[in-house]
Formats: sequence, C-alpha cells, structure tokens
Amino acid sequence: MNIARKSRQFFLWSGLCVPVLLGAGARPTHAADITLGIIGPHEYDLPVDFKPFNVLVQYGDGNEAGNAYNGSGQRVAAHGGGHSWSGMTKYVHFRTFDAIPHVGFAFELIQTESYSLADGKNYGGLGGTIVGPAAWFKPNSHSTFGFQTFMVTPSGSRDALASHYWSNISSFIFDYEWKHFSFDGDLGTVVASTKHEPGQHAFSPGVVFYSNLRFSWKATKLIEPFFAFDWQNAGGTYDQTLRQDVSDTSSREVASGLGVMFNISRSVSVTARYSHSVEGRNTPETDAYYLKFLYLWQ
Repeated sequence: MNIARKSRQFFLWSGLCVPVLLGAGARPTHAADITLGIIGPHEYDLPVDFKPFNVLVQYGDGNEAGNAYNGSGQRVAAHGGGHSWSGMTKYVHFRTFDAIPHVGFAFELIQTESYSLADGKNYGGLGGTIVGPAAWFKPNSHSTFGFQTFMVTPSGSRDALASHYWSNISSFIFDYEWKHFSFDGDLGTVVASTKHEPGQHAFSPGVVFYSNLRFSWKATKLIEPFFAFDWQNAGGTYDQTLRQDVSDTSSREVASGLGVMFNISRSVSVTARYSHSVEGRNTPETDAYYLKFLYLWQ
C-alpha cells in the first residue's frame, strides 16, 4: 500500500462545536458550526499495517449569521447579524502496535482559533485545546470502521472564547471506497460537564448528537467533487441552581453543501466547500464556506 497516496486524502476530525450555554432570555447571535462539520471526502479512508507518519492540517471556515431559526423553526433576521471565522491547527501522529495487528491508531493535538463580528463589536483569539486518540480497522480492503474520542479544555485566551467547562466529543467513523466514488462519515455525541462561575448560576449543557456524511465522485486524480450532509440535535440547558430547564435552549440544524477536493501531490491536498442550512430550530443558520489544507510527512 502506498501510505502517502492513501494518507493525503484524509484527516480525522474537525469543525469544533461544543454545547453553547445561554442564560435565561439569551439568544444566539453568533455563527454555530455543526460538530465536525468541516470534514471532507476520504476523511476516514484510513490505512492499517503502516509505518508511523505525521500530519499537519489547517482548517478554516467563515459563516455569515445574518439569519437564525426561532423555536418554531421559522427563519428570521438575527438581531444585530453576525459574522464568525474560526480555525483549527492540528498535529497528528499516526502509528500501529505490533501487539495489536491490523489496527491503526492516531493521537491528536489541536488548537482552535476564533474571530467574531456582531452587534458592532469584534473580538478574536484562541479557544479551547483538544486532545485525544482514534482507532480503526478495515473489515475489507475497501472499507474502514473506527472510533475517536477527544477532550476539549474549558480555556481560552479571552473570556468570551472560553467555554468554562470540559466537554468530550466521541464518534464512530466509517468509509467505503468504490472505483469512481467514495462514501464516508461519522455519528457521535458531545457531552459536557456543569459550568460553574463565581456569583452565577450553575448550568449543565444538553447532550449533542451529530452526523456528517460525504459522498464524492473521483472525477480525476487531481479533482474530486463531493456532496456534504450535516445534522445536529442539541438538548436544552439545565439550570442546576434553580433546578429547571432554560427555555428555548435546545436546538437542531440540518445543512447541506457542495465542495471539491484538490489532490495536489502525494503529500498535499486542499479541500473547499460551501454549505447552507436546510432547516433548524433555535440556532443561527449556516451560510458558510470551509477550507482545509493538509500536509503529510514521514
């Protein structure tokens, strides 16, 4: 197997999204990505029985949250509008273990970045840091199945960029390859600890369920168009101090989009995509573009 050829096409996960805690009466005015929404084609087209190698990826996306979905699922103008740009700088070490043959492993360290412009205010900086492993095997030569889990720290370079609670993102991952097409995706959850801040109520975010699916056409060795489908459902926030649910904090969103992957060389690829919300509830709409740059070395 040509590891470099196979590996340049994938990367384990992206599109950070953790539950957003809203105080009573608050409404989201910023953009909110669906968890792992930035993945591209072949994201989980992973090898086994390979020599260790490393990958560096830079993800970026921008969203114009000019509209939002209310609690009834109606599309309305967002108060103050809003634009957001986010990024993720990720290093991953891939390896196998002789004691566990035919299984691949990856260990990731990811730093998130964010910039927001809304209500006449702008701010940016570093968000939480993400760390965690992934493991997978190949049921046959054309398919991959695995599991990944990551911890997200509560920290940030600015208070507005810090979640102030720990969260975990875990998902099952899969991929299937045909001669001219590929299909891959994930299905997972986000769970979080209770948020405690001095002088404020304690809030517990609801559990998030999400899925991301990618279907691509291998048009040429260089160009690969693809279709993206993303879904997320988030439970409502619970006020631990008052022991009651916070109204209008559960949310749902479905988004779809088109993109193209450029396999520039054996070690470099660039993926671009545009996505838009299909429907939603209590969430800013997705009207976003995504970009991923991947570099592999051994």
